[in-house]
Amino acid sequence: MSKVLLIGAGGVGGVVAHKCSQAPEVFSSLVLASRTQSKCDRIRDQILKRRPSYKIETAQVDADKTQEVVQLIKRVQPKLVINTALPYQDLTIMDACLETGVDYLDTANYEPPDEAKFEYKWQWAYRNKFKERGIMALLGCGFDPGVTNIFCAHAQKNHFDEIHTVDIIDCNAGNHGYPFATNFNPEINIREVTAKGKYWENGQWVETEPMAIHKVFDAPELGPMEIYLMYHEELESLCQNLKGLQRIRFWMSFSENYLTHLRVLGNVGMTGIEPIDFQGQKIVPLQFLKALLPDPASLGPRTKGKTNIGCVIEGVKNGQPKKLYIYNVCDHEEAFRETDNQAISYTTGVPAFIGAMMMLQGKWKAPGVFNVEELNPDPFMDELLVRGLPWIETVYYDT
Repeated sequence: MSKVLLIGAGGVGGVVAHKCSQAPEVFSSLVLASRTQSKCDRIRDQILKRRPSYKIETAQVDADKTQEVVQLIKRVQPKLVINTALPYQDLTIMDACLETGVDYLDTANYEPPDEAKFEYKWQWAYRNKFKERGIMALLGCGFDPGVTNIFCAHAQKNHFDEIHTVDIIDCNAGNHGYPFATNFNPEINIREVTAKGKYWENGQWVETEPMAIHKVFDAPELGPMEIYLMYHEELESLCQNLKGLQRIRFWMSFSENYLTHLRVLGNVGMTGIEPIDFQGQKIVPLQFLKALLPDPASLGPRTKGKTNIGCVIEGVKNGQPKKLYIYNVCDHEEAFRETDNQAISYTTGVPAFIGAMMMLQGKWKAPGVFNVEELNPDPFMDELLVRGLPWIETVYYDT
């Protein structure tokens, strides 16, 4: 039984908190902290309505300030810090864990606030520091990245001698009823979607214009979905950790309505990240737009439909070609009934909860900094089946 500190009270943090309260035999108590404590209080009250005896506290912390996080960790004395705050805050929280000697887990890699560029180099630079300190950092333990990496590790361990190609496909057929909204933090979402596409092939990166490559994918339980090639962070680690890999790509579905709104907003400058002068003040257009858009945490009661996220993997087993499709389908309304959040938050929060469980139970435990595919996928895959994200596997031979 372990006390855990959870930093970040958005949709993902809410799901993690709900799931931890469902497993008190592992997460004996929880401290939920955010810059805005009232958000934490709202999640606490939701949990206590369902499980009145669970030990959950809330706290205020500015995760941009390492020493504030250090002081909170010293007061709370957790076994693990789960970071579901903004990617901009990964390094300050990792620094606090280093100073206090506490294990760390996050769901998304670091991204500098003033540059729309996310990559693992900043966090990988902590490998020796964490190893020498004798503590563990687990990076990108959401769904994509996270479960998609685990799917690949599972395939490599149990299905293939060599994996040659991977296509990670993220489809969302949910409908929230708004003309335009993002399913997770608008600032992070729009920066990600408007960036240039990139994929890895034959040992090098190939860059494309944003949304330039697309096709139709027939997603089980969703039907035909228009998917677009994008860059996503799990490609960076998987291209290093999959044996025999020749190509890996990431695809995400978007409606024409979403893309039309995004083009218009981009054309008028509302997706910019450079500060501009407005009535004597400096504002960042994208941050102003974020303030105007619906809070993703508010979408849960409105969203209907399902998500389908998975990996199409091709390679060789015993000298014969083999193809595997492994995926999860998650229902927005079922996710909300369980955790007061829609499926986008649910599919990220549940894997973070499972990853934390793996670390606290010692199933994933080693000093250093790790991406999830570097660890044994079997216990994680088992937990997915019983913790709300069951996976389906279809194997094809002689492709």
